[in-house]
Amino acid sequence: MKSWIAALAVAAVGFGAGGYFFGAQNSSGDGSIAAHAETAPTLLAANEAGPLSEEQKAAIRELIRDQLMENPEIIRDAMEELQRKEEAAEAAAAVDTIATEKRLFTSSRQVVLGNPDGDVTLVEFFDYNCGYCKRAHADMKRLIDEDKNLRVVLKEFPVLGQGSAEAAHVGAAINLTAPEKYFEFHDALLTERGQVDGARALAVAADIGLDIEKLKEVAQSEEVKATIAEVYDLAGKLAINGTPSYVTSQELVIGAVGYDTLKIKIDEARKACAATPC
Repeated sequence: MKSWIAALAVAAVGFGAGGYFFGAQNSSGDGSIAAHAETAPTLLAANEAGPLSEEQKAAIRELIRDQLMENPEIIRDAMEELQRKEEAAEAAAAVDTIATEKRLFTSSRQVVLGNPDGDVTLVEFFDYNCGYCKRAHADMKRLIDEDKNLRVVLKEFPVLGQGSAEAAHVGAAINLTAPEKYFEFHDALLTERGQVDGARALAVAADIGLDIEKLKEVAQSEEVKATIAEVYDLAGKLAINGTPSYVTSQELVIGAVGYDTLKIKIDEARKACAATPC
């Protein structure tokens, strides 16, 4: 069997299918490619008979270098293909996680908005200091208002520093102690201008009539810590590292993609679940 070095020689000389080494792109006129093309079969034949010599290895390295220098677009195309494959692999892994990780949709620690008995669920990972989350909040409210069978699950995912973590702890404490007030708090904090932290989150909670001292105590509880830790764990399994990020029963959607795209994703999930319970 050819060694990897010989395989590289084949790749360097024989990229005819890719259009890099034969035809017009090979007509540089300096003779280097032609010379290497004559050398490569000899090198391959030698490799079939036994290990390549250091001189042969050096010749192959020079061959590959020349081809890359003359056709640097190969590197670009290879990187683009690598990125495409990595993204496809991540998407496939996310689908597997969505199918098996029930805490995404049914955790006792999560916030549920919209219709709790809706026929389709949209999960959002968010951070109160995320500018994109603030802009996407209007899309979420519109979706809830227009789709009476939409169930929305919110995951407190503080990734933008200490202030975000403090605000998330207050939010989780409100969901534990006064869940009927959570959306009012959530809406107020996401429409707040500027950065928020624990103090600002508590001030908003006070404005909507909540017991601040009780919230301070609950915000430091083990249950709130476990709530945030659970979200980090789920995000890690889905390879989510930014906000907003959304999950349906069918896929992971990264970024503030807008109302129209979210509606399409919801409709696709609804159709899939109508055909196969999910």
